[in-house]
Formats: sequence, C-alpha cells, structure tokens
Amino acid sequence: MPITGIYGPDDFASRPQGRTISSAPRATLGRPELALPTPSLDWTPAVERATASLYERVKHVIPPIEWPLMAPTIKAINELKRARNAVILAHNYQAPEIFHCVADIAGDSLQLAVEATKVKADIIVQCGVHFMAETSKLLNPDKTVLIPDSRAGCSLAASITGADVRLLREKFPGVPVVAYVNTSAEVKAEVDICCTSSNAVQVVESLNAPSVIFLPDRYLATYVASKTDVKIIAWKGACEVHERFTGDELRGLRDADPTVQIIAHPECPPDVLAEADFTGSTAHMISWVRNKRPRRLVMITECSMADNVRAELPDVEMLRPCNLCPHMKRITLANILESLLTLREEVTIDPALAARARRSVERMINLKN
Repeated sequence: MPITGIYGPDDFASRPQGRTISSAPRATLGRPELALPTPSLDWTPAVERATASLYERVKHVIPPIEWPLMAPTIKAINELKRARNAVILAHNYQAPEIFHCVADIAGDSLQLAVEATKVKADIIVQCGVHFMAETSKLLNPDKTVLIPDSRAGCSLAASITGADVRLLREKFPGVPVVAYVNTSAEVKAEVDICCTSSNAVQVVESLNAPSVIFLPDRYLATYVASKTDVKIIAWKGACEVHERFTGDELRGLRDADPTVQIIAHPECPPDVLAEADFTGSTAHMISWVRNKRPRRLVMITECSMADNVRAELPDVEMLRPCNLCPHMKRITLANILESLLTLREEVTIDPALAARARRSVERMINLKN
C-alpha cells in the first residue's frame, strides 16, 4: 500500500524555528579518580602471541603490515574489560578490528537491544552511535554505559524531536506511533512502541490499527508500506549513508556482471530495493549470505559490514560500492581504550524521561514472534 502522507519539520507552522536539534546524549568526561594507568602499546613477541588467534579472524581484511599497529591496543582493551568487569557491544557497521577482536556481543540494533537486557557486567561500552548507547542505558539504568565518542550521531535521530512527535499526534489524534530505534530517548518517550528494520512490519501489524505513524525514516516507511495493508503516515528523515545509493548504480554493476547478487538494506530508496535480489536488516543480510554463499556479492549498506562478512566468509567475493558512516567511524580502538581507562563518556538520561522511553523499547522486545 502506498504511504498515505509524509511530513517533516516544514509542515508544522507551530514548530519552534531556529533551534539546534541535539543529536548526542549527555555524557560525562570521565572519572579522574577512577582512571587506570595507560598500558604499554608496544608491539612485542608477547603481544604477537597473545593476539595471534584474533588475527586469524581478520587476516582476510586487515593486511599483515597493519596488525602490529592494532594488536597492542586490542590486547590492552581485552585485558581492561576483565579488570573493569565490562562488556563491549558492537554494531555490524563497526570496523573489523572492533567487531571481530574486542566485541563481546555484535549484531544489528535488535540483537544489541535484546542482548543488552542480559548483560551481567557492571559497565557496557557501546561501539555504535548515540541512540544505541541511549538504548543500552534505558534497558540497564543501574549500569554504567559508556560511548567512546558521544559525537557519534545519526542523521535519522537528528531529523526529529519529541516536540515533532507531539505535533504529529495533534494532527492525527488516536493514530498509534511507531519509532524506529534510530531515534533519541526524547523521541522514544513520546511514541507507543519502537521497531528495528528486522521487525518493523511485525511491529506495525501488532498494533491492529488501520493507520500508523511511522518515523523517522521515509524509505523504511515506504518498504513497510509495501509489505502491509496498514496505512502508513511517514516522516521525512533519511539515513545519509543509504540514501546515497541509486538504482542506476546497481544496474551498472549488474550490467558489468549479470551473475552478481545484490542485497540491500530497507533504508535505501525504492529504486535501489527494486534492483536488489534480497532486502533485509543487517542481521538478515548476514544470514542470507551465510545460507546462499554467492560467488560475487554486493551489499548495499554501510561498507564496513562487507569487511566483517568477508572476514567470516572469505570465499565470497565482495564488490563494494562503498558508503561509510562518518558517525560509526568515530568509534576507534584508541577511544575504546581511553573510555575503559578513564570511564569516559558515560551516558546519562533524565530518569523521568527514561522511564517513558523504556516502555516503548520494552514493548518491542517483549513482542511475541
């Protein structure tokens, strides 16, 4: 079913003008009194032996000449995790040295949200963007949640505010609101339930409503609308990584090699999805590759994920029309180490707002499959 309407900031005359939309959580700059001394970061035979098994995981995507620059920091991070009783959560878009070598839990937004509820450690280090760190804090209010760089924002999260959601509710009274997890805690506090790209259709249909407001990604909303009879009212947000791909680009790849397989994330524009052999969340894309084992593959999403998949499945040749997320790439081995040493930057959320936002996330997690 086509989207029945799409709205944005300019469609609301009463929306405050000229304001700055915050795209980062509040975060502390560390606890100097609890800081630990910086370990040696020299490349030594002992470091080489200690990290040899980790390099086996990434040897197909990280050249040998680069490993001595990374291995000492990787070893230090893994030792600090034990000293701090910390766990590292990493999104599928993190670089291979993070995803495969220091992460304890890796996955897409839904996987990380679910696993965050099971964490026993005292400290969670979120290797992803700010809304992921906020989500971990919402689900673990009594734990310390760190994000190595609070400037790791998101174009989708920055596209909408809690005030915008309230204006949408005024315009469409009684219509339930679904928020993609790529939103701030402020927005989550104003909606009925959250979703990820993995479960968006299921969440929309679970509301048993003829119409649903779906925000903030216009392209994911279009994809959901094509999979359900529910009328979708959308917001004009978009992912700055996925919206840069084009159908012409994909047709050019297929013209060059008709045997190539193309899989795409539903945050991409409709002309891109029309050219894809499969559309799904990052977790579903990875499962598809594991099951199909195509000879040559194009993954239309943030391109670090292609490296992470190739590290696991080196027999799959990756063709890479590469769009990097500048926000995800703010997370590095160096600032993960600094975060563990100094406990910076700790994510905090106003308790009253967090209680409201937590409900919408928990409703998603508790939704029966």
